[in-house]
Formats: sequence, C-alpha cells, structure tokens
Amino acid sequence: MAFSIVHGDIVQMGTDAIVNAANSGLLAGSGVCGAIFHAVGPRARELQEACLAQAPCPTGQSVLTDSYGLKAKYIIHTVGPIWQGGQRGERNLLASCYATALELAASHGCRSSAFPLISAGIFGYPKAEALDVAREAAAAFLKNHDMDIYLVLYP
Repeated sequence: MAFSIVHGDIVQMGTDAIVNAANSGLLAGSGVCGAIFHAVGPRARELQEACLAQAPCPTGQSVLTDSYGLKAKYIIHTVGPIWQGGQRGERNLLASCYATALELAASHGCRSSAFPLISAGIFGYPKAEALDVAREAAAAFLKNHDMDIYLVLYP
C-alpha cells in the first residue's frame, strides 16, 4: 500500500474514509469541513447531530461518522492545531491528527483513506511543514499497516 499526493476534491474520493479538518466543537464550518457538509446535502443535519454526539473533540484527536451518502463509507473528523508560531506543540498535535485518524480508519476495516492538508487552511499551519508532518505520519503508519493513503490537495 502507498502514500500518494493527488489534486482533486476530497468529497469525490472513492476511498473507504475521507478525513474532515474539523473544529473542536465538530460544528459545520468552512474550508474542507464546509465542503463536506455541503456535499452531504439534505443529510447535513444528520451529520451534524452525529458529530455533536461526539463533541467536543480535543486537538490532535479524531472521531468517526457515517458518510451520509458520500462516495466514502466513513468521515473521520480530526481537530488540527491552530498555528501559533510552532513553539506550542503544534507539530506533535498535527502528527497526532494523522495517527489517530489512520488508527481509527484501520480499526473500522478501511483499506484506503483520503486526507486534506490538515491545519494548513484557516488554522494557518505553514503548508511545507504541514506536508512534512503528513508524509512522516503516513510513512510511520505504513510500516505496520496496509492502507492506501491519499493526501488530496484542492487544485
């Protein structure tokens, strides 16, 4: 299995799981989160209720919901760190996002997962550093697991 970087729309990925860059309240938001809730369409209220039942979610942790009609079977919601200059544990928290999401996917039998570049949008994490963390986390996971992991960059 492999780690691949692709350009596309994460909600269109046919993977077993897609990962949502969520806020700690697991509320519908903007960016990737907003795109996912929008793509769910009329079932967005059900998705929000499933999220709220698991809220709050601490930074660096992940929770799983049904996909509510998306191509993926599951949505894994992970809460990335807000960039504060890099001296407040942001790197470890971001690595934990990937690790907990991947472990959650594996525990639900997923053979493939698709991630956005977590925290690199409105949370302000520098993109190059966020990419390094994503690569390192995927490589560490793939040492002991079989899964196709995609990092989906919106064109």
